[in-house]
Amino acid sequence: MEGAAAREPRGDRGDQRAESPRAPAPPPSPAEPPAPRARPRLVFRTQLAHGSPTGKIEGFTNVRELYAKIAEAFGIAPTEILFCTLNSHKVDMQRLLGGQIGLEDFIFAHVRGETKEVEVTKTEDALGLTITDNGAGYAFIKRIKEGSIINRVDAVRVGDGIEAINDHSIVGCRHYEVAKMLRELPKSQPFTLRLVQPKRAFDMIGQRSRSSKCPVEAKVTSGRETLRFRAGGAATVEEMPSEFEEAASQKVDDLLESYMGIRDPELASTMVETSKKTASVQDFARCLDSVLGEFAFPDEFVVENSGQP
Repeated sequence: MEGAAAREPRGDRGDQRAESPRAPAPPPSPAEPPAPRARPRLVFRTQLAHGSPTGKIEGFTNVRELYAKIAEAFGIAPTEILFCTLNSHKVDMQRLLGGQIGLEDFIFAHVRGETKEVEVTKTEDALGLTITDNGAGYAFIKRIKEGSIINRVDAVRVGDGIEAINDHSIVGCRHYEVAKMLRELPKSQPFTLRLVQPKRAFDMIGQRSRSSKCPVEAKVTSGRETLRFRAGGAATVEEMPSEFEEAASQKVDDLLESYMGIRDPELASTMVETSKKTASVQDFARCLDSVLGEFAFPDEFVVENSGQP
């Protein structure tokens, strides 16, 4: 009996152990987030517009780095490059490289050719020049108005880089600064422009025949993505702008030419993006000042560009 009594507590303790609560099971570990999509390797083909082998460039995030990569590929200084065109080796301002490059675009670099000096007398308020710049310190002529003062000076051509006004170097100036200097020149007084023209191949001097057209010139990219350069930031791969955005940017670019004597597709695109985020002219003006204050846009330009009543 004592043995039985002695075994009973052990049984009780065993029962107590059996009834003790179990430790809760650990919660299932959350599913690991998917690995970020690897950024594609972007490689672009390039040539010197006056003729060269084809080079390949990659690893740039802004226009200055792009010029440096092109210069490295061909063993020249980046400052030799005046501007670039896309899918055409001609001095075609409709193909000018601006703020974005299609992922299948072929880049042609136009380099410095001969330097020339011309004397012009400003007989009217407007010279008839539209100025743009290459984003790396060189302003050049994008358009010459028919019948204008400059149009009557045979030596001045579209694509010519402007190095100096009256022996004052403007290398490093933005297009709007150069346009302002030209607007402020006094009337009835001659002034001197030092220009540098892009180097041309022999077959670019005259009319180019159809049979000698560069194979990639007629190519139209089918991709819907572009590499977009942004001021103060790294380039990003984005969808091509919609038809509405392209039309709006074109209108703003036309207004830039009308009010300020410059053309700048990237600036126009930035302004369109800014206007979409604002509800009034005042908001739009404040956003422009914060993002693009250096341009000092006239009030009437801001009102017309905002699209607000």
